[in-house]
Amino acid sequence: MIRRIIRENGRDYVKTYVFAAFCLVLVAASTAFMAWIMEAVINEAFAKKNADMIWLICGSVLAAFVIRGAASYGQAVALAQVGNNLVARYQQRLLDHLMSLGVSYFGDTRSAQIAAQISQNVAGIRDVMNLTITSFARDLLTLIALLVVMVTKDPILSIIVFIGAPPVLIALRYISKRLRSATRESIDLNSRVLSAMQETVQGITIVKAFTMEEQISARTADLIKAAEGRSNRIARLTERTSPLTETVAGLAISGVIAYAAFRSIYGDVLPGAFFSFITALLLAYDPARRLARLQINLERAVVNARMIYEILDEKPTQGDRPGAGELAVDKGEIEFRDIGFGYGKGEIVLDAVSFTAEAGKTTAIVGPSGAGKSTLISLVPRFYDPASGQVLIDGVDIATVTKKSLRHRIAYVSQQAWLFEGSIRDNLRYARPDATDAEIEDAARLANAHEFILAQPQGYDTLLGENGVNLSGGQRQRISIARALVRNAPVLLLDEATSALDNESEAAVQSALERAMKNRTVLVIAHRLSTIAKADRIVVMQAGRVVEIGNHADLSAAKGGLYARLQAFSEMAQPETSSAAEAEAEGSKP
Repeated sequence: MIRRIIRENGRDYVKTYVFAAFCLVLVAASTAFMAWIMEAVINEAFAKKNADMIWLICGSVLAAFVIRGAASYGQAVALAQVGNNLVARYQQRLLDHLMSLGVSYFGDTRSAQIAAQISQNVAGIRDVMNLTITSFARDLLTLIALLVVMVTKDPILSIIVFIGAPPVLIALRYISKRLRSATRESIDLNSRVLSAMQETVQGITIVKAFTMEEQISARTADLIKAAEGRSNRIARLTERTSPLTETVAGLAISGVIAYAAFRSIYGDVLPGAFFSFITALLLAYDPARRLARLQINLERAVVNARMIYEILDEKPTQGDRPGAGELAVDKGEIEFRDIGFGYGKGEIVLDAVSFTAEAGKTTAIVGPSGAGKSTLISLVPRFYDPASGQVLIDGVDIATVTKKSLRHRIAYVSQQAWLFEGSIRDNLRYARPDATDAEIEDAARLANAHEFILAQPQGYDTLLGENGVNLSGGQRQRISIARALVRNAPVLLLDEATSALDNESEAAVQSALERAMKNRTVLVIAHRLSTIAKADRIVVMQAGRVVEIGNHADLSAAKGGLYARLQAFSEMAQPETSSAAEAEAEGSKP
């Protein structure tokens, strides 16, 4: 994993890393110099009382600290900039990759889980790179330089210190292996906690409406408790190195002091070399401790990075075929030819569906819930690919053209009106970035949205809350319809486009849609049959099959047919709706 990260990113930052490494070398050299010069400080200034050397020694010490400070600043800023750029680069890379994946991936993976996993782990890439550079360019070089000082000042004392290294390394290797699985479990649990919180916030109205607060709190508490337990286990494993390294360091330093003290007392040896050695030993303790914990810290960073690459390595399931061409729509005729589809193995959602939506006309698809209407319409923009059969536009199999060119020629209005961060104008312009303000406002007028948009605090420049929460459901849907009209595509797909509208808004939008449908091929799904009575052709589906095809008059006259039964149910419900509307109007009179 470390090799992969360096291979993918190292070349882009080589100049910055070389500069940071140079600064770290200066830090290491100046640190070693401070230990080396201690012998001269003790012997010349205190033992021999050589006044001439004091100014040279003091100037050297000052220069070493200035160099060390400047080098520390340079490497810290350089590595921070690289680290921040790495995080930004992988965030963009993840977003781009997620948008390249098929709709089926998001059907199998919870969106809150994806968001939590990304926010938890994206910094792992930065940590791997920075830990690798700082450990080798700063800590390892500093340690080596200080060890050279120690060996040159007193080889025997150095041997005493080295005796304690093997037990520490063996213990750290054992701890790092156990830490790997604990870190993975902790990240998974924390992601689930963040996911649960995000879903609760998004569905807060349902939580309160069904008084789910205690249930949600109890369920999330179990996750939080488990995450806390894993975090405590990681803390215990990670911090086990502290008593071990401190004990070994204490034994080494106390042994060095004892040996040097007896030698100075009974051997009449100047203390300068000892002070230089002990300074180098104390300065070497921090880089040695960081290097000792390097494998543990890298384990945690690599686990984070690996979970990011699990998303990046997810293969798009609907890539364009080699040599796929651009779709050119002339008339806009859509043909479903013997379509079969199922979301899972053995599941049949669509079974041998065949019919043609004539160019420039409106084809309505009706049927009871679960008949496969929305699934069928989702095959046109290739949200999914059929398991068998073909979808053709003007005789061209849409599987043989690029998805981008296909979707550019389709305008789509879903059951849920999804709006995005930004202003109302921004959301409308997503459909066609080069659309003028006049074209955007014309589309809003057609969707019966212009007046209520102007009534907003900043009109078209009003910023929307999360998914347009500051608008009503009907207003959000009308903006969604206006966005589809801005697209100005030859094919228009309406999946329950008026489902969120009240009767008055539905009538206005339906009238606008009838104008917008002219000279376009329209596929429309509707439960309320009154909204599709004027359709040129009606396809009736049941249990994934086409059972009737005709116009409203012919299908209504077919006694015992499914459409006639659906119409009867619709007419039975209509008086109730009308009565309720009349009662509401009556109650509002003064």
